Amino acid sequence: MSQFIVSARKYRPSRFDEVVGQEHVGRTLKNAIKQDTLAHAFLFCGPRGVGKTTCARILAKVLNCQNVTSDTEPCGVCDSCLSFDKNASLNIMELDGASNNSVEHIRSLIEQVRFQPQEGEYKIFIIDEVHMLSQQAFNAFLKTLEEPPSYAIFILATTEKHKIIPTILSRCQIFDFKRIQNAEIVSQLKMICDQEQIVAEDEALHTIASKADGALRDALSIFDKVASFGGKKVTYQDVIDNLNVLDYDYFFRVVSRFLSSDLAGIMQLFDEVQRKGFDGDVFLNGLIEHLRNLLVCKHKSIQHLLYLSDKLNKQYLEQAELTDENFILSALDLANECDVNYKMAKNKRLHVEMALIKMTYLPYLTEVEGDAQSLPAALEHQNADGENEGQQKKNKLNSSVDDEHRRTAVIQNPTMVNSSDEEGVQAPLTNEKIAESKKAVPKPNDLVPEARSDREIMHPVGESVPFKIEATTSLETSPALGSLSEMVKEVEKNYTGLKELQSQVVSLDQVRSIWLNYASEQTSQTVKAVLEKTTLDVQNNGIVATVGSMISKSVILQETKLIEQLRSELGLPRLTIKIEIDESAQSETVKRKVLTAKEKFEILCQQNPHFRTFQEKFGLKLDQEF
Repeated sequence: MSQFIVSARKYRPSRFDEVVGQEHVGRTLKNAIKQDTLAHAFLFCGPRGVGKTTCARILAKVLNCQNVTSDTEPCGVCDSCLSFDKNASLNIMELDGASNNSVEHIRSLIEQVRFQPQEGEYKIFIIDEVHMLSQQAFNAFLKTLEEPPSYAIFILATTEKHKIIPTILSRCQIFDFKRIQNAEIVSQLKMICDQEQIVAEDEALHTIASKADGALRDALSIFDKVASFGGKKVTYQDVIDNLNVLDYDYFFRVVSRFLSSDLAGIMQLFDEVQRKGFDGDVFLNGLIEHLRNLLVCKHKSIQHLLYLSDKLNKQYLEQAELTDENFILSALDLANECDVNYKMAKNKRLHVEMALIKMTYLPYLTEVEGDAQSLPAALEHQNADGENEGQQKKNKLNSSVDDEHRRTAVIQNPTMVNSSDEEGVQAPLTNEKIAESKKAVPKPNDLVPEARSDREIMHPVGESVPFKIEATTSLETSPALGSLSEMVKEVEKNYTGLKELQSQVVSLDQVRSIWLNYASEQTSQTVKAVLEKTTLDVQNNGIVATVGSMISKSVILQETKLIEQLRSELGLPRLTIKIEIDESAQSETVKRKVLTAKEKFEILCQQNPHFRTFQEKFGLKLDQEF
């Protein structure tokens, strides 16, 4: 059985022209050789798998080539080139910075620099992953790197240039290698398929290139694995099965259900993705990339940024025409926020589903917003039949949304509805009526009940409580979209009811009765004692409880049922309680004095004179250190 060679080694470039995506490096080095302006130290830096070490080997090969071609490339047939290909050249030394990173290794390298090359003009030292050298090794290497012999050339390669000390950087000619574009990776893969007689689908090669993330070596490794799996055939399905990548079709179906507000269909699709073993973050990243591609398709000037096959490009363009740009931007924002908070979520599936639910209603919201913006101008122009264009849009909108969504639209866009008179005939809105509508209709946030925790019972008495409207009206009884006056009446009714509740006077006798009854029902003697010793008062229609210490205050704060009972029996759901500490009572507390043994004995003698007689009779002495 013949020994298999991976594609990354078998198809490794041997000429500058064969290096993919780094033409600027090859051209600079070839011109330097032609003009005899070659530096003595080079630093090749860039991402992994983009050709840094390959270019270093080609440069070393061409410098000692005996028959350099007219385009400054190694001939590949001379003794020097052949010995290099067989890794038998004595003039080219390759070192791994990760395993040769100590001062002793650098000293050994410096000793090698002193010997002149046996063949050719140059002795080349290639140090890969040079950033792994220690600080002492870098310092030992400085002098030799700055002033080497005329025949010595150093080529350093690294993926992390920021870890190299500045004194090394200043002594090298730096070449920055670029990430390889997906189109260039696909072209290289197609060339290898032709050489190896492998049948590959375009979608499969583009997916491999995208997964490689700009590294040709990674792409070749993935290609070898998929080719082995499919047996001389590379299909799109084989690629996504081996790389844990979701099929593009899932995201096209998800966006289609977004546009149709099909919540059930979206939940089923996500459940199918989960059952196939894909995590929520994989789905989110794929959805974000899909939405990004749709956004790119909306602008012809940047459609070249799609690195996909022609068939897939066409599919993206078709869906982009059906998708509003505002929806894409909003969905991208929601998906990105969900991805950022994904790791912190305890119920990760629900976390993703909530984001999908929000995206489901985005198309409707963007449609309502667009119609609302166009209605005010349209209301000013009556058509020949006496019905205006704005009324037509409003009627169309009323027939397409449910009552809950219509109610939300009224609150957010009061200008999109018409006032009605007693006969039900709708009339165009005027600027005065629009202004009155804005004053009458509360903000959406005001319709949300105020969230209060048990710890918020210490709301300062006398501080104004913000006006909140309880959203108790059911959807069945909610006014229609055009009945703005009905909504105003509903708001005024709730406001009046709330003011009546706030106007009730709190009776101190009632408060004391409820407070003491609650205290008598407690099984804990500590709680009962604290509650019974608390001084109660009523100020500004709120309760003021005065206690003697911070501990007593903490005990009352923990009795949330007491607060609920007070609010319930007094009929004041927004009743506030302020707990104060009586500092004057604390200041009167006298610290207990620590008595000595002699003082204790004198006190005992005062209480019972026989103690002294007993002490004298038996000759007892007091322990002064007690």
